[in-house]
Amino acid sequence: MEVPKFLIILLLAATIASSEARLSSLRQGSSLTVEKESDFLVSPNGTFSSGFYKVDTNASCYSIWFTNSVNKTVVWMANRDKPVSGRVSKLTLHRNGNLVLTDGVGSIVWSTNTFSDAGVEARLLETGNLVLINQEKRVIWQSFDSPTDTLLPSQRLVKNTTLVSVKSQGTYLSGFYNFKFVDNNVLYLVYNGPLLSSVYWPKTDGTVFDIGRTPYNSSRLAVLDEAGQFISSDNLMFNASDYGIGPKRRLTMDYDGILRLYSIDESTGLWEMSWLPDGVDACLVHGLCGAYGICTYKPQPTCSCPYGFSLNDPSDGSKGCSASFDLSNDATKSDFMVLPNTDYYGYDLDTYALGISFSACRNACLTDSRCKGFGYALDGKGQCFPKSFLLDGFHMPILSKSCMLKFQKVF
Repeated sequence: MEVPKFLIILLLAATIASSEARLSSLRQGSSLTVEKESDFLVSPNGTFSSGFYKVDTNASCYSIWFTNSVNKTVVWMANRDKPVSGRVSKLTLHRNGNLVLTDGVGSIVWSTNTFSDAGVEARLLETGNLVLINQEKRVIWQSFDSPTDTLLPSQRLVKNTTLVSVKSQGTYLSGFYNFKFVDNNVLYLVYNGPLLSSVYWPKTDGTVFDIGRTPYNSSRLAVLDEAGQFISSDNLMFNASDYGIGPKRRLTMDYDGILRLYSIDESTGLWEMSWLPDGVDACLVHGLCGAYGICTYKPQPTCSCPYGFSLNDPSDGSKGCSASFDLSNDATKSDFMVLPNTDYYGYDLDTYALGISFSACRNACLTDSRCKGFGYALDGKGQCFPKSFLLDGFHMPILSKSCMLKFQKVF
C-alpha cells in the first residue's frame, strides 16, 4: 500500500520541528534565538532544559530549568542581572569556541570567554550542567563553576563560588543573601546588604567548634550527592528527609534568606522541602526589616515599625523605618521608648556589661553619643547591650529581653 505523499511531508515536518525543539547540542557557528521559545537544549533523559527564559514582558535570561517542574524551576542563569530584549537577542557558539549572549542591538551581555582551535560544542548534561566540550572530550567551561542561587547534586561549592538569593519572590535579580565559605574556611549564611554585611547562621556568639565545625581544612569544598547527603570540608553534614537515590533535588538559597533542600514529586511537578538549617527562624534572618524595623509574626513574618516610625517603602520592608521625630543624642533632651519582648541583633558597643542595674545601663546609653538604644535582659543576670545601630529587629512574646530606643523629648 502506497503512503500518500502529503502524509510523508507532514511526518517529515513534524520530525524537523521536534528536532528543533529538543536540541542535543549547539555546534560552532550555530545560535539559539530568543524569538524561538521552543528552540532549546535538552539533557539526554530530558530532566533539564536550557534556553531563553522570559522574566518580564520583553525581557529574557539564558537559563537552565527542570523540564517537568511546575513553572519550570530555574537552577541557573547566565545574565540574571542583565536581561536581554525579547527580540533579536541570541546565544551563539562562535567558531573560535566562545559562547556569547548578545542583546537586541548586538552588544555582548555575557560570554564564557573560551577560545579553542579544536572543535567545540555546547551540551546540557543530565546533571543540569551546561558544558563546552572540545574534540578531545575535555570540558573547557561549565555552568557548575558559576552557580546562581542553586546547587545541584554532584555540583561542587568551593572557595570562589557563592549561592546568591534572588532579590524577592517572583524576580530573578541578585539579592542580598549568600551561602559561602568565608575567610575562616567555614560555610555561613551571610547577609550582604548595600551598607552592612553580617553572618546569621550559624550563630557567631560561640566558637566554630561549639557548632561542630572546623576551620582547619582549607580545601573549602562542599557537595550534595545523588542520595541527598550534603558534606563539607568544615564538617557541615546533613541528609534529606527522603534520603536515598531516586528523587531529583536542589539546594537553593531562597529569597527570604533561608537555605532549603527540595525534592521534586515527579507525579505533580511540585517541590517538597526535605531539609532546612536548625535554628534559622524567619525573623532572625538579617536584613529582613532594615533600620529600626521589627519582624513579627502575623502569622507570617511581617515588618513593622516602632511607635512614631513608618516604613520607608510599604512594599519593601528591608528598606527600614524612619521616625517622624528627632532622634537626638543630646543627653539633656533624650529619653527612651520601651519595646517589650524585642531585640535588635548585634552591633553591641564596647560598653556591653554584665551584672549592672537597668538604671546604670540606661545612663550609660544616655551619655554615649554612639548609642542609638540598648537591650536589657530580663533573666536576672543584669546584661546590658548598648547598640550602635538598630538593625535586624525582632519581636517574640517569649523573648526575655526589652529594647529601649533613644529619641528626643518634646517639651
